[in-house]
This record gives sequence, structure tokens and C-alpha cells, in this order.
Amino acid sequence: MKYIFIITIFLTNFLFAQELKVIADSFEADQSKGLSIFEGHVNIIKKNDELNASKITIYTDEKNQPTMFIALGNVSFTIQTQEGAIYRGTAGKVVYLPKESEYHFYKNVYLQQVDEKKEIQGDEVILNTVNGKAHAKGLKTEPVIMIFNIADDTKEENK
Repeated sequence: MKYIFIITIFLTNFLFAQELKVIADSFEADQSKGLSIFEGHVNIIKKNDELNASKITIYTDEKNQPTMFIALGNVSFTIQTQEGAIYRGTAGKVVYLPKESEYHFYKNVYLQQVDEKKEIQGDEVILNTVNGKAHAKGLKTEPVIMIFNIADDTKEENK
């Protein structure tokens, strides 16, 4: 079987009591430290968001509510903001902070806003899913690259 371990976690009070589904090849937990470690073809689905990686560590508080997700290795994702914007991309590392509704992307970040056809490439990008704000930083030797598809109004005027 491709996936050895499938776990579905129902978390009350976590983003309006949404279901969080985690699929992985292996699972290890230390409840006293609030750690859950998933490895091998890890896939997390929460409503319209999806996070894939080789390893994802979930940190929880004393009430077993997630406080941070750290995804490493072959990270890919699809995220939808509260305003309905859809983002897809890849990164070397992703940190998700559920209480802040913020994703922090690191190392060779490629982020594409699908519905607006905007792209961001950089070394560090922060995306807030509540207000839709994004911040990006490049490396010291490489700038942030943003690509926009802009309609050519001159063609319309010449008709």
C-alpha cells in the first residue's frame, strides 16, 4: 500500500471546526511535547487548502490545538484566501501559523495567484489568508521577481 498510515483529525475550535486530513507513509507523536511528525509523501487537506511535503511537523498547545505546521522537502501547496483568491506554488520550506492565518514560504519560493495570473519568486514570501496581503524578500544576490499579465489597451484603441 502506497500510504501506510492515514489519519483524520477533527479539531474543535480550529478554524471554525474544519476537518484536517493528514495522509503520510509514517507517523510519530509525542503528546507531552505537543509534536506530531508525518513523513513520506505527506498530504494535508483542510477545506480548500492543500499542503504536500516529504515531512510535516505539527506543533500543538496544551488543548491539542495546532499552533504551527512546518513542511520540509518537495513542498507544494494550494491555498485559498478568505476573499477567494487561489494561490499555488512550491518552496523549500513552509511554515503555517493557524492563529495568524499566515503562511511563511522559504527557499526558492514560487507563488502564483491563479485567478489574477500573478507570480512571485523569491527567497521569503509571507501570505496572510485573511486579508490577502503578501510580502516578499529576495536573496542578497537575487531580487524578488514579480510577473503580471497586463492587457494591452493600445490594441483595443487602434480598432
